[in-house]
Amino acid sequence: MKRSEAFIGLDVHKETIAVAIADAGGNGEVRYWGTMPNTMHHLGQLVTKLAKKHSQLEFTYEAGPCGYDIYRHLKGKGFACQVIAPSHIPRRAGDRVKNDHRDAVTLARLARAGELTAIWVPDPVHEAMRDLVRARHAASKDLKQARQRIQSFLLKHAASTYDAKAWTGRHRLWLAGRRFPHEC
Repeated sequence: MKRSEAFIGLDVHKETIAVAIADAGGNGEVRYWGTMPNTMHHLGQLVTKLAKKHSQLEFTYEAGPCGYDIYRHLKGKGFACQVIAPSHIPRRAGDRVKNDHRDAVTLARLARAGELTAIWVPDPVHEAMRDLVRARHAASKDLKQARQRIQSFLLKHAASTYDAKAWTGRHRLWLAGRRFPHEC
């Protein structure tokens, strides 16, 4: 396995990216590089600056709601990049303090040690389909909860006497016609 000269840990957020660098070799220094805006322009500048100092770079960041644009950008430029599931990052017992600086340093150090397992990164089509399926599932769950709330409200006010199939067009008309004593 080819080892990189430097391992770069990225703690990615909506607005910023915290960056840490671990030099190759078990005794190499792990240092916090700084925080930069989360834009492809600034990421490109970082890559250019680091590529001048190191012959090989390997980037690592946690999977999160920001998606995989950083992964695709870095892979497109020919750099090694891995995305790690947060649940697969080893944590010491009692180490509950989390901040951008510590997370970036931890990612760089663990990547250098080879203690991280990368996840599969979907291509844009798979990612779009997965997002659609998840959105549909969430909407279905919300609809079910709303229906349960309405049924509970009707039961509480002794108005749940509809005998036909629920949530049809007729049932919705029946619901719209319900009147309650506390109405204004």
